[in-house]
Amino acid sequence: MPLPTVIVPGYLESAIAYQQLATSLQELGFPTVTVPLRRRDWLPLIGGRSVAPIIQQLDKTVKQALQEHNATQVNLIGHSAGGWISRIYLGEKPYAARGKAQTSLWNAHPLVATLVTLGTPHISQERWTRWNLDFVNNNYPGAFYQNVRYVCVAGKTVFGERRRGGWLAYSSYQLTCGTGNTWGDGITPIAAAHLIGAENLVIEGVRHSPRNPGIWYGSPEPLKAWTQYLG
Repeated sequence: MPLPTVIVPGYLESAIAYQQLATSLQELGFPTVTVPLRRRDWLPLIGGRSVAPIIQQLDKTVKQALQEHNATQVNLIGHSAGGWISRIYLGEKPYAARGKAQTSLWNAHPLVATLVTLGTPHISQERWTRWNLDFVNNNYPGAFYQNVRYVCVAGKTVFGERRRGGWLAYSSYQLTCGTGNTWGDGITPIAAAHLIGAENLVIEGVRHSPRNPGIWYGSPEPLKAWTQYLG
């Protein structure tokens, strides 16, 4: 019996953007729910603030899925920032907001069979994002928990260049991994989307976001490459 599956939206995305992906996973037999985020739920987090409010909603969604399906584990699918946010959720170290003493702890790795990250920037040079990502990578480097299968999916679609048509990718890649002239999905470079010890995949022709025109990671054809790893 396929495990219940929880989709974690990317930064500034709402749950509705993942409706097609959820439907596709349901058709493959995975009972699927998206963390019910709205775009405005992200606004208090701008500027590198704590992502604890998002993780609290993630935790509530996971617990509801486990109860509803009488399961002991779920699959997590984290798109973009949802991937590294999921890595904090798995962890057993107290997570504190930048500059604040209050900490949160979820220790959810026993509840997760597989974590799939889609176009997730697992590293960043951008100062606001970097605080959270340094916390993740210093405490849980690579595919940290041996009881969790990590699957990291990158796109090879747009080469970053300092010319018309390549500027956005160049700037985003440089801000993420320090190099603009490289391949990625138009937002996240391949170099940032993979983790040491994970099942690292590269899919050609996929764009970063479900809002992009054309094909993205959750489109029917590309998802065949990574759904085979789900429990």
